[in-house]
Amino acid sequence: MQPHIDATSFGNITVDGETLDHDIVIRLGGTVKKRKKKLSKQQYGTSHTVSLAEAEHIYNASAEQVIIGTGQYGVLKLSDEAEDFFKDHGCKVQTAPTPDAVKAWNKAEGKTIAMFHVTC
Repeated sequence: MQPHIDATSFGNITVDGETLDHDIVIRLGGTVKKRKKKLSKQQYGTSHTVSLAEAEHIYNASAEQVIIGTGQYGVLKLSDEAEDFFKDHGCKVQTAPTPDAVKAWNKAEGKTIAMFHVTC
């Protein structure tokens, strides 16, 4: 069973009652991990663009869908290489500002993974 996201606001996200003050990745098994922003920051100098290396880290071969929360104001973007990587692996990509992505996550069915940016 996937974890339920209770709420999000600038700088935090609450998952199953636990408030976290960092970006997160939710794996297929429901494990919540801290996002490895350095994978994108090394290439772009910012964590506001998801690199191919980070997409590869997020991805799971069994995933059918990835939901990306692009921040409270939608600042985060997928690089073309990251978007192509998910599509080339048959993984549908859904991006939306984090509050909307949370709603999508809570309604998601099937093999879904997610990443949520909690600021900008």
